[in-house]
Amino acid sequence: MKKVVLVYSGGLDTSVCIPLMREDYGYNEVVTVTVDVGQPIEDIRQAESKAQIMKTEHYTVDAKEEFARDYCFKAIQANGDYQGYPMSTSIARPIIAAKAVEVAKKIGATSFAHGCTGKGNDQFRIELGIRTLLPEALIHAPVRERNMTRSWEIEYAQKKGVPIQQSLEKIWSIDENLWGRSIEGGRLEEPDFAPPEEIFQWTKNAKLAPDHPLEVAIRFHNGQPVAIDGQEASAATLIKKMNHLAGECGVGRIDVMEDRLMGLKVRENYECPGATVLLKAHAALEALVLTRDELRFKKIVDGEWSRMAYEGLWWDPLKDDLEAFIAQTQERVEGSVKLRLFKGSCQVVGRSSLWALYSEELASFDTATFDQRESTGWVKNFGLQARLYQHLRLKSGR
Repeated sequence: MKKVVLVYSGGLDTSVCIPLMREDYGYNEVVTVTVDVGQPIEDIRQAESKAQIMKTEHYTVDAKEEFARDYCFKAIQANGDYQGYPMSTSIARPIIAAKAVEVAKKIGATSFAHGCTGKGNDQFRIELGIRTLLPEALIHAPVRERNMTRSWEIEYAQKKGVPIQQSLEKIWSIDENLWGRSIEGGRLEEPDFAPPEEIFQWTKNAKLAPDHPLEVAIRFHNGQPVAIDGQEASAATLIKKMNHLAGECGVGRIDVMEDRLMGLKVRENYECPGATVLLKAHAALEALVLTRDELRFKKIVDGEWSRMAYEGLWWDPLKDDLEAFIAQTQERVEGSVKLRLFKGSCQVVGRSSLWALYSEELASFDTATFDQRESTGWVKNFGLQARLYQHLRLKSGR
């Protein structure tokens, strides 16, 4: 029996792979694997139902807590951001690949399939994960290999009796997990098309958000959130709670032109209310407890970590090296941050920590602890080389 493990979301791209694997790729047995990283329970049940209808051997893997703890929280510590938005889809792909490999090893399979296109980033992330964890893997990518279009897939699905939700008129492609929700496709591909309100599910229209601000307090330990308004909870529960609180206030809608790995510029819409607030709070706390040079250098490290995470290089040794530095800095990122959420805005209004490098006694205008007279010599010599250069320039007439 030829057996293939299909990384299965239940969406259009992966659903059409099922008959393709059987009829065109010659596999007798298709094993579908859906990894739960926080997508709606209806999507999980829908994937299971479709798998049953299409007679696959199906596995649903609950990875929500692991994803929140080992992926989302690492993104917080690294201030994970790609071109202005918190990465959600990208950091979920490595754990999805890892869980698919776990199932494959369990059932004795070495062939895989996925529904990633040849234009997107996920083909890199998924395939790198599979090949890293199972070097002998054979991977099929039907959408890429056959240069398929979305409209062709819809027609093929209808012809083969594959249950789908998309239509040629309403063709949003949605990916969702604990850390964020991405919406693309259809007219959203037009850079000047205003997104319709119907695409948003996590965030209220700012106009309809409450008319009074909401203040929340987030407590951190080792650079990771551990409590919201004094209530501790698991990693996944904290993220869900913040998604709800921030989403009700209209926080977290992002519309960007994104540069993909292939070099294509694409228009993307994201909803990431919880991530927006947690990342802002974390950065505010770092600014309170880390030294100026730590913050300067960590910005470089965070940028490189974000690039590698975006590209799916989760098992690269350099990423481990970067995380070692990040982990060292996070030992002092401990304390609380207060934020005000109001009609789409998120504002830090307070922060406190036992490791704060701020001293009111030294910084206040109303104290004499810092002897201002001692600054005179420093100020006189500040920018000395620049002053000498300008003097020589004027002297030479250049």
